[in-house]
Amino acid sequence: MSTLDQGAPLNVVATGVTGTRRGITLALLAFAQLIIALDLNIVFVALPEIGSGLGFSGQTLQWAVSAYTVFTGGFLLFGGRAADLVGQRRVFIFALWLYALSSLIGGFAWSPAVIIGARAVQGIGAAFLFPATLSLINRLFAEGRERNRALAVWGGAGASGLTLGSLAGGFLTSAFGWPAVFYVNVALAGLAIVAAFAIIPRDPKRHAHRNFDLPGALTVTAGATLLVFTLVQGPDYGWTSPAILASAALAALFLIVFIVLEARSTDPLMPLRLFRKRSLVAGMTITFLYMGTFGALPYFLTVLLQTVHGFTALQTGLAFLVPSIAIATGTQLGERLATRFSTRSTLVAGMIIGAAGTVLMVFGASAESSFAAIVPGLIISGIGQGIVWTAMWIAAASGVAHDEQGVASGMACTTLNIGNAIGMAALIAVANSYIDGPTGDALKTAITEGIQLAFWLAAAGIVISLLAAMVLPAKTK
Repeated sequence: MSTLDQGAPLNVVATGVTGTRRGITLALLAFAQLIIALDLNIVFVALPEIGSGLGFSGQTLQWAVSAYTVFTGGFLLFGGRAADLVGQRRVFIFALWLYALSSLIGGFAWSPAVIIGARAVQGIGAAFLFPATLSLINRLFAEGRERNRALAVWGGAGASGLTLGSLAGGFLTSAFGWPAVFYVNVALAGLAIVAAFAIIPRDPKRHAHRNFDLPGALTVTAGATLLVFTLVQGPDYGWTSPAILASAALAALFLIVFIVLEARSTDPLMPLRLFRKRSLVAGMTITFLYMGTFGALPYFLTVLLQTVHGFTALQTGLAFLVPSIAIATGTQLGERLATRFSTRSTLVAGMIIGAAGTVLMVFGASAESSFAAIVPGLIISGIGQGIVWTAMWIAAASGVAHDEQGVASGMACTTLNIGNAIGMAALIAVANSYIDGPTGDALKTAITEGIQLAFWLAAAGIVISLLAAMVLPAKTK
């Protein structure tokens, strides 16, 4: 068994990796996270232009977003294990190539099918890039203060990317047309590829032969993709439609087969013994609840600002600076709290702060109130979100062997993605139940009532996530 397999951090076994070199590497990994976050929002603002420019129908335009979401969720576990077995640096660079090439094709797209295909490949790129980036952080930086600081920087970059995506999407679409929101990814990914070859240490040689578990990879990818498709498209197609029922049944079948294969495999894609690690299971549960609650808030804030208060896309992007700065601040505070106290106490503090801020948002989300009325809630909720974001990734990585960090990251990222799909579907369904019938000012009032209920339910979900945090150790080892 190699030194790496015994659990030594990569920065220890890689020669010539100084503190300065690792700092530069962290900057690159944070930049990659910014690219992922940027791409989540940058297309939203350009959707109307894309739809009119390529002749999308109202029913198919959503697939410019859904294709990315579905394929990201389906390939995350595959991408995480590939980082473990093929090498984090190789998968990191490969994912960036997927981003660059698919974005280039997306910019040149001449039909709806081409742009949907490009977005699907971008989603696969994200599914490989996210766990590769996260596992590189967990391997390059020793568990404890060093890793906590790295995760805080990485998380802060992601929070910044969400706002920059909205701002960049509005500016680029207005100035250069919708293809520019794709071309910018080509430049960013290309820059990151060149930097990766120069900065990230080479993947260490693997002395032990490892099989890839192709049957496991195929079944879990098919099952997860179908599951995310079911959750994302269920509200639009109808939960009892033949397509959704068939997708749900096939997803369950593939995932059951996957579990059977993993239980019998001598070299599984996802070792089931990982579920014995309390920190990982708690981290996965929290990522699921985080995106089902906190992760749904931007959607409702966008509806409130644009539909109720009449904000333009650019004004909405500027308004998002408030929660984004708060979240970025919270990620840094989360690192300090986790290092000084414990991951559990940090999560509990972040959840309480986040829930309190989300409740406060309820009172600022009315048809008569101004944007300023919701700002205090956005700031407090955002700080709580940032604290939890940093701490939940610390929890998910704690105690996991270094040659399994990729699959552990993929597992936590998968529950993150599925939690977002379920939370969004549930909260939007509840909120939309208020808008059948009313028109004019009455409709705006009904929309805000639905948004307020969604905020209440999100706050309740955040409180429930406290139960998952309580299974973690009370003190940092």
